[in-house]
Amino acid sequence: MTDGTTGDGATPDRFLDQHRIMTRRTIRMGAENTEADINEGESPLGWLRHRKGRDGKPLLSDVQFEAGERLRRDFTFGLMMPRLTADWDSPIRHGRAAPRDPGDLTVQALAARERVGHALKAVGPGLSDILIGVCCHLQGLEEAERNLCWPKRAGKLVLQIALDRLADHYGIGKARQAVAAPRAARASA
Repeated sequence: MTDGTTGDGATPDRFLDQHRIMTRRTIRMGAENTEADINEGESPLGWLRHRKGRDGKPLLSDVQFEAGERLRRDFTFGLMMPRLTADWDSPIRHGRAAPRDPGDLTVQALAARERVGHALKAVGPGLSDILIGVCCHLQGLEEAERNLCWPKRAGKLVLQIALDRLADHYGIGKARQAVAAPRAARASA
């Protein structure tokens, strides 16, 4: 339709709005913090965080979500995503594009790549595969299970275990427990 509506008179924004999971977050930009609206529904981790299991609890805890997002951020900053289009900056040699020169990467990108490597090594083989698929390549659980040739519904549990190990590597869960322990002691006193 040319009037900006779908066939039933609903605007496309209403359709998009029902699938958005908007949250407000403080983001560090250089030396300053800024507030930003984030659509957590764009990420499989955000989507899983807002879904509840049979017990009524979220499928992913805040600690698991934070660990996965940290891996995703480093993966993105490390420029590790595969190219989807032609690389017009790369010289052509013998009819093929030359491989990327790691010397062209910034120090920050190289540091991010190193952090990703350390994190995946700490999680271990097998568990790192699901993290790369879901956190880094933004695959849904079903797609990641298919790509890894796993049985259906196995990915959720393995992802939770992998995110727990990742949080341990980053020290996220321990830091939150250390903050919560004095509060609990004060509350019981």
